Amino acid sequence: MDIQSPLTQQTRPDVFEAKIVSLYRRLFREIDDFDHPDGFWHELFLLKPDLARLRVILDDTDAEYLIHVSQHTRELLIHAVATVEAGNAPSDEHALDTLTVFFSVLLTKKYTNPSSDIIEILAGLDNADVVFTRLVAALEQTLTRDENATRLKAVGTCIAIVSGGFQTVLVSYFLHMDLVPTLYHLCRVVENPLHGTQPLTLIGLLTSYEKYEVQGHALHSATQIDDNIIHPVVEVVGWTCVLLRDRYLAILDDSPVAWSVGGTLSYVGLGALAGAKPPVPILSEEEQKAFFVEQPGPQAASFLTLLNLASSNQDFRKALVIAPAADKERVPAFSALLSYTSYLFQNAYRSTRAASYAHLTILILLALIDDATITQLICDTAAPVRLCRQRPPVLPTLLKPSRSYAAAILDICIDAVNHNLRKRLDVLFYRQNIAILTRLLEHLIKSRTKLVHHWQELWRSMLSFVRFLTSYPDDLKALTDILNLVGDLVDLLALALANGEAFMPDTPSFDDLFYKLVESGEALTTLRAAYGLAKPDEQAPINTLIGVSKHYQELIDELHKGRGSVLSPKEVSNIIKTGYDTLPIAARDARPTHSRSRGADGKAMMKRVVRVAVADAASLVG
Repeated sequence: MDIQSPLTQQTRPDVFEAKIVSLYRRLFREIDDFDHPDGFWHELFLLKPDLARLRVILDDTDAEYLIHVSQHTRELLIHAVATVEAGNAPSDEHALDTLTVFFSVLLTKKYTNPSSDIIEILAGLDNADVVFTRLVAALEQTLTRDENATRLKAVGTCIAIVSGGFQTVLVSYFLHMDLVPTLYHLCRVVENPLHGTQPLTLIGLLTSYEKYEVQGHALHSATQIDDNIIHPVVEVVGWTCVLLRDRYLAILDDSPVAWSVGGTLSYVGLGALAGAKPPVPILSEEEQKAFFVEQPGPQAASFLTLLNLASSNQDFRKALVIAPAADKERVPAFSALLSYTSYLFQNAYRSTRAASYAHLTILILLALIDDATITQLICDTAAPVRLCRQRPPVLPTLLKPSRSYAAAILDICIDAVNHNLRKRLDVLFYRQNIAILTRLLEHLIKSRTKLVHHWQELWRSMLSFVRFLTSYPDDLKALTDILNLVGDLVDLLALALANGEAFMPDTPSFDDLFYKLVESGEALTTLRAAYGLAKPDEQAPINTLIGVSKHYQELIDELHKGRGSVLSPKEVSNIIKTGYDTLPIAARDARPTHSRSRGADGKAMMKRVVRVAVADAASLVG
């Protein structure tokens, strides 16, 4: 039964509805009222928005209906922009929040003619240029003049427009305004470094649109940043990496007893997420799988900007690698990046999305290692790096937690190879990992840097990969670029064999490589035949490996004839020394060359990475 208000004589709803929600309904449901008075808009933006209800109303409004009520949507945009321009609190923040939801829903709907329909809904064809230019100018004005809270709301609105309208002309208006310097400045002035993630994400979207959608030159301001901006950006990167890494730990805590998820989440201001008191419940295996598929968090979209900076700005590369920890409770930014990378790489196989971010992150590492000066810093700089130990096989526990970044990167690549083996192998991801290993070894050889590392784990991983390749040749040979991957792997082993004394600090590490080659002689021969790498009498890296294996096997067999017992480690070492002196000259005097893996830079799949990042950017503000 309808009940009338004694004051207005209007029918009251059966269920109470907030005033702001009734204004939303009036705006999007009452199509006969085209001319809303100024008081309507003043009240709409003065009241605190109910963003959840606004999203529901917009979600329930189909695209055709939005075109039908385009007069309302145009009015909303114009009056919201005017409110933002006026800059009166709290109305300006409420207008920004409203626009963020409005664009995040409207731009993701399915339209018959997306570009023209969106223009019709927002401005009309005749007024589009004026309206969109004014919109971006108002956002730019907010980013430069207001308090941080309002600035960050403006960033959210920009992300909603750019991510939702990535395939439309809307993004071009942001390029013309060039918000990048302002966004970098915002990273410097935010109170919490994690608040800098969204500005970095927006920079990445804008530069990616310029490079991959309109095929133009990258925004000059995207990589030309001053020292007073570089260090805050490095800090933002470090905090973001800790947050992304700890999402993995919240699913399956592989922490040592003296370490806790709560401690690290607390240091980024997210202690409430840690569930340290009471302890986080242990998830079932199925629950873990479901949550792992959702990783990494959408903040990983900000790494588009990190790739741009790492590829184009040496000052940034240097600052990222040598940045110290802010205090004793934290780790350096580069340590945090490597730790997150370790967890990401071990779980790269779980989804196309995770694989895309693994490619993005490995391109960042390749950009760093392509700079010889930075690579030497990576070799010379030591810090603790927490590596993923959530699934076997795990690498040996380190007695000294602080060690060279180069050693940590080797371990990350070893784990990546060990944990992503599938018949539907991600060939590019494996080529990129082999490329990192190859380039690191080439640098160590050229600089005569002897790196302390458990080298036997690298040889075990690479030769286990050889055996995997020989186990499923029919399945793997159907994959694009698999022959180049096999060639990369063989080149890496041949490079290490010929130059191991230059970078391995002790004889046992070098001896272990020879011994494992002897154990893998049959697998290497099978690899050559299965993938047609070379004829037995050709001069080729695979034949060098097979020749060395046979050479030592013959020496061991000869000694066994006289002894008939298991050889001691000392005897094995003597055989390897004797055998090395009698190796063919070609095997002993090989020199590092530019590996074919230098071409595996992942550029061909960057559009896919950008699409994933665009979707995640939308979810950050959605």
